[in-house]
Amino acid sequence: MSTNSGAAAGGGALYGMGIFGALVYFWQQADGFGEHLLAIFQGLFWPAFMVYEAFGALAG
Repeated sequence: MSTNSGAAAGGGALYGMGIFGALVYFWQQADGFGEHLLAIFQGLFWPAFMVYEAFGALAG
């Protein structure tokens, strides 16, 4: 039996790199302790924010 799970692993790695990049970006923009906590939250949940903004833009 041969299963093709290589593509799924590649997508997970790409998603992980995106989260890491978002954490670095938001961390660099933060100034205080509260903003650094917000940067961690934003870095982990950036896809949800992006989809929300995209739907908002499509709705007009």
